[in-house]
Amino acid sequence: MQSVTSATVVATAARANDITLFASLELSKSKWVVTINSPGSGKFSKHVVEGGDGAGLLDLFSRSRAKAEQRYGVPIKAVVIQEAGLDGFWIHRLLVASGIESHVVDAASIAVERRHRRAKTDAIDGETLLRTLMAWARGERRVCSMVRAPSPEDEDRRRLTRERGTLLKERIRHTNRVKGLLSGQGVRDYNPLRRDRLERLEALRTGDGRELPPLLKAEIRRELERIALVTMQLAAVERARDALIRTQAEERNNPAAQLLKLKSLGPEFASLLWLETFFRSFDNRRQVAAYGGLSPSPWQSGGVERDQGISKSGNRRLRKTMIELAWLWLRHQPDSALSRWFRARVGVAKGRVRRIAIVALARKLLVALWRYVTQGVVPEGVVFKAA
Repeated sequence: MQSVTSATVVATAARANDITLFASLELSKSKWVVTINSPGSGKFSKHVVEGGDGAGLLDLFSRSRAKAEQRYGVPIKAVVIQEAGLDGFWIHRLLVASGIESHVVDAASIAVERRHRRAKTDAIDGETLLRTLMAWARGERRVCSMVRAPSPEDEDRRRLTRERGTLLKERIRHTNRVKGLLSGQGVRDYNPLRRDRLERLEALRTGDGRELPPLLKAEIRRELERIALVTMQLAAVERARDALIRTQAEERNNPAAQLLKLKSLGPEFASLLWLETFFRSFDNRRQVAAYGGLSPSPWQSGGVERDQGISKSGNRRLRKTMIELAWLWLRHQPDSALSRWFRARVGVAKGRVRRIAIVALARKLLVALWRYVTQGVVPEGVVFKAA
């Protein structure tokens, strides 16, 4: 009965595709290669639009639809696919606002030839995208993974956590640069993040008792100025993040406000989980784990069966954050059910066993926090912060 129902759905979709114009976009900075399959045509036509020319792209689709509507005498639906890339989602939003159905696909989810030296051109990639879209429209949902485009407001809000991560990396880079320069002179106890860093720089002596060379001291002073600027910008971003959490906390069932009630979760973890993950809607726990790149990747062929580890195909910022949070969870929530599971699973083992188990704990913790903010299910044994 199920097979009959599935066949009916596919047949219905196929009939609908007979009057649908399909198109794919192969995007680059210099040009956009547009591959179009008109209704009733078995051929693919290729067009080139100057990179960034949104008006030219819409004009091309308008002319193609008008030609097809003149042939069939009925309104023609246009469906477009593009890969998620450097252009972000502005082209997708432009197409949707113009009445064109648009899809953004995860490029890594599309099957390709496995030859060692496979041919690759924009034209070939455009045809591959178009065939994938047509199969997906027929109801073959396993041919690719479509990306859910965030709203402009959601996309803008998560700038704060991402900018903070960028600034933090920049500060670490400058700090390590200063320590490396001083290490070459035998100085190992200088902290570039201290408030009296400039005063201590003047008093430093090399390992053999000399003053720091003047050009080296000038270079380090410029590095310290960069560190001061990055630190000031970092504080400004954190203030904006905290203000956003306070204003949004007034909303009912705001994820960030709910997460801040739990021990081991501060403003940075709560805001990142909210802005990177919990603003989305997921159907089940498998989707949550897959989005975080924490789902397992089995390998089975004949009598060979092994585990390849986690997929790492999801949001890398979320994956990194959840692994950090899992270690903090063990420290601040030792009596929770998840912490007890970890200790029972690992015991006194150290090293690789603990690192593998912490990833499994991160996956379980992500699912538990998702159920907490969406369904109100409090994780077993969790401790809340004092009011």
